[in-house]
Amino acid sequence: MQRLWMTLQKNRFVALGRVGMDLYADPIGGSVQTAQTFRAAIGGSAGNIAVALALQGAGAALLTRVSADAVGGYCRAELARYGVDCSLITDSLGEARTSLAVTETRAAPQVVLYRNQAADFALDLADIAAADFSQTGALIVTGTALARDPSRSAAWAALHAAQAMGVLVVLDVDHRAYSWASETEARAICAEFARACDVVIGNDDEFSLLAGGYDKGQSFARSLSEKALFVVYKRGAKGSVTFTQDYSFATGIYPVTALKPMGAGDGFMGGLMAGLAQGHTLEAAVARGAATAAIVVAGFGCAPASPTTADLNSFLATHRQTPCI
Repeated sequence: MQRLWMTLQKNRFVALGRVGMDLYADPIGGSVQTAQTFRAAIGGSAGNIAVALALQGAGAALLTRVSADAVGGYCRAELARYGVDCSLITDSLGEARTSLAVTETRAAPQVVLYRNQAADFALDLADIAAADFSQTGALIVTGTALARDPSRSAAWAALHAAQAMGVLVVLDVDHRAYSWASETEARAICAEFARACDVVIGNDDEFSLLAGGYDKGQSFARSLSEKALFVVYKRGAKGSVTFTQDYSFATGIYPVTALKPMGAGDGFMGGLMAGLAQGHTLEAAVARGAATAAIVVAGFGCAPASPTTADLNSFLATHRQTPCI
């Protein structure tokens, strides 16, 4: 684990994957069908993770492509406003488009996702060759980037380039079935990539996908820790289990009144990795990830609800973690 602390002291992260624009029905709690106005916010797992890191004091860059239009421009501007480094973002020309989601702020939201000819799937080897990982502590790859080429090959190239420089590679499994040709393909490719990473984080559904069955998911997560520095197996309301080569531990959740279910995983990743970069123990960093996830689901949007370090510390001082189940 010494390598983990030494590398993350750089406090510099690169998130690889998609960013998009989310349009939330307004007012909060209302439906898309009855909305007269919509509120815009950053969306997309990698974009949300980069924002979460930046708000908690980490250097964060996003490695992706966006469409060369107003929606892509919106994403660039919002990322910069949150303090995310946009120098690794490239425009996709032609008919490629940045993802657009129309959704609601409520417990069971309707979500309409427009993701045809997704701009982020056009990330290619030239984009990776132009990226400098020398000052980076960790590369965070979101699994959606593995669903199509050339993005899939670019993600592998980024992994090899980062690891050659001693950079940690973190996988957020981030399985979105609609992005893949088949479940079989997703299982094979994501499992192979996971085995090559230093840290793997996913939920019970995602590890079950990789393992080929719900009864095998947690065992698969544990098996990855034989090589990885650590693996986090998230279990929703039951908290999470973290596996290392030497030990494991369970972490509860922080109960809140959730406004919507989206963004918890992105917040968890951001809070966890920022916590490690700040020198917290692995146990404390996982708890900070869980607390960040709770704050995000209790607020509007994903990026807008993401807490600063001060916000997170205040939350932790006034909220208690549930006992592990």
